[in-house]
Amino acid sequence: MILGIDASNLRIGGGVTHLVELLRAANPIAHGFDQVVVWASQTTLARLEERPWLVKRADPLLESHYLRRALWQRNSLGKLAKAEGCNLLFIPGGSFATEFRPIVTMCQSLLPFEWRELLRAGWSAFTLKMALLRWTQSRSFRLADGTVFLTRYAQDTVLKITGPLSGQTVIIPHGIDSRFFQPPRRQRPLAECSDGQPFRLIYVSIIHTYKHQWQVAEAVAKLRAEGLPVVLDLIGPDYPPALQRLQHTLKRIDPAGRFIHYLGEVPHHELHARYAAADLAVFASSCENMPIILLEGMASGLPIACSHRGPMPEVLCGAGVYFDPENADEIAATLRQLIDDPELRRRCAEGAFAKAQAYYSWERCARETFTFLRQIAESRS
Repeated sequence: MILGIDASNLRIGGGVTHLVELLRAANPIAHGFDQVVVWASQTTLARLEERPWLVKRADPLLESHYLRRALWQRNSLGKLAKAEGCNLLFIPGGSFATEFRPIVTMCQSLLPFEWRELLRAGWSAFTLKMALLRWTQSRSFRLADGTVFLTRYAQDTVLKITGPLSGQTVIIPHGIDSRFFQPPRRQRPLAECSDGQPFRLIYVSIIHTYKHQWQVAEAVAKLRAEGLPVVLDLIGPDYPPALQRLQHTLKRIDPAGRFIHYLGEVPHHELHARYAAADLAVFASSCENMPIILLEGMASGLPIACSHRGPMPEVLCGAGVYFDPENADEIAATLRQLIDDPELRRRCAEGAFAKAQAYYSWERCARETFTFLRQIAESRS
């Protein structure tokens, strides 16, 4: 069999990471696929490692804007897949318009399906884009022969909008890059920390309306006011309106930048070193599908203070301490509980690390994904 993958709308972020790691760990031949043909932009194709069974296909239209890529998918993708002899198309970007069948699609973002979270950005071009994705992805999930969800929470959330799907569904979590795995370290007592050797908090995520970095900053300012030698490193790209809100907060609570540092976007291949330098990870998002950043914190051997929203309790389970991400006082109390208790930190770090090792590998993700793809291909042959 031949598998086609439409990665035309995977440009940056987690979708590209998933594709790169999935194909790096995959053994398609063991699942009955002699060849995998990927259509994508030159930039995305360049990130895919060479494999004997992998065929990379570029097209000038895939270097263009969203509308042209959508027209390419509608008018050209099916013909190209038939010309390559594809038995199945996999659409990890979620939306499709081609008449080719069978198709397996994938739900990678929940923001289009959670209006409360989406409307935090107000009525903007970003909101309208997400509303369009809600329509196109809902339609695609209903028409697909198979749909991959990343968490049970995501599946339940989407099905409330779409209703039951006619195709088969499966839950397959992402994996974690092996370089993030660092066994939990000794947990420093607060008495060993000082302004010269502070207790380091790290929060890695895009600065966005549903990530609540300003609430975390307020919480850290409260701990500093109580005399705790804590510092917070914020890492990630930004959604400009949200960055403005964060900067306004930082100007008020830490104008000199003494204990809260926004470092901007750090290359992904350097992130594991940032986690290794921290004492505790914070994750305050209120809208996630499969929180890769939370997985990275778990693999990095860090204790984690975590939002109680979305799929986070499903992913982290009992290996973290939870808070309301919109309540700075509650975030501060959760951080204080962990900082004051090295034994609690040790248990959380060890539990999170063990869960990351047991459940979140790209090898498992690839194996389960290709098993599902073969199942759909054979059932529709």
